[in-house]
Amino acid sequence: MYRIVRKEALRPTVTLYEIEAPLVAKKAQPGQFIILRVDENGERIPITINDYNPEKGTVTIIVQTVGATTEKLSRMKEGDSLQDFVGPLGKATETEGKKKVCVVGGGVGCAIAYPVLKKFHDCGAEVHAVIGFKNKDLVILEDEFRAASSVLKVCTDDGSYGQKGVVTEALKELIDAGNQYDEVFAIGPMVMMKFVSKTTEPYGIPTTVSMSPIMIDGTGMCGGCRLSVGGEMKFACVDGPDFDGHKVDWDLAVKRNQMYRDFEAHKYEETCNLFKKEAE
Repeated sequence: MYRIVRKEALRPTVTLYEIEAPLVAKKAQPGQFIILRVDENGERIPITINDYNPEKGTVTIIVQTVGATTEKLSRMKEGDSLQDFVGPLGKATETEGKKKVCVVGGGVGCAIAYPVLKKFHDCGAEVHAVIGFKNKDLVILEDEFRAASSVLKVCTDDGSYGQKGVVTEALKELIDAGNQYDEVFAIGPMVMMKFVSKTTEPYGIPTTVSMSPIMIDGTGMCGGCRLSVGGEMKFACVDGPDFDGHKVDWDLAVKRNQMYRDFEAHKYEETCNLFKKEAE
């Protein structure tokens, strides 16, 4: 069993969990993910690692409550234990050998972007960052990003905090200002990553995207995370999750990512109704 040693609400629907998992913490690297089960009857869901502490033997994940399993997880308390916490899985993000990079995060995707950004920084690169949210109330990890970045742009769709507009506008401003990036790394909603890739392509800037949002079972067995990358079929969970954003077939990826939306919404509603009945 994997004990929750810390639980912290970052926003009303976004929660940080620090999990006691010594073997996972010992091997974890930025960009990798774990698979967890809340209980023995629960579904398996992949969650990207936000941080890890080999000395403490803990792994930190940041989870948005959007489905049945994340709803169950949100009701657990410090001291409770998860049934399964398997990992690290996937290929670690390549961060060495870069002199100047820009990391772009969108929404809860910033939880994935941060460890990558920190590793770039620790490897000696000059790091710029652009993070975007719908509004001020959804901003997370700003202090952490600022501490590891020489330039940070915070964007909100409604202008309630930072720069008004989407992350691609801020990214283009940085590029047009003369910043020559060895790489841009992007993680967030599928549409955001698509347009980050479209923004950098005319400049010839290598762009890596994390396709973790499309993963389902995390082992390659379900086939739900199939992608077309450079005309070849890939699986996000075993071949990635990082891919060349200029080679991803984004129309196919976005369509596949939406396949289970109605089913997930239905299961979430069922789970919430079950908790309501138990409370009555």
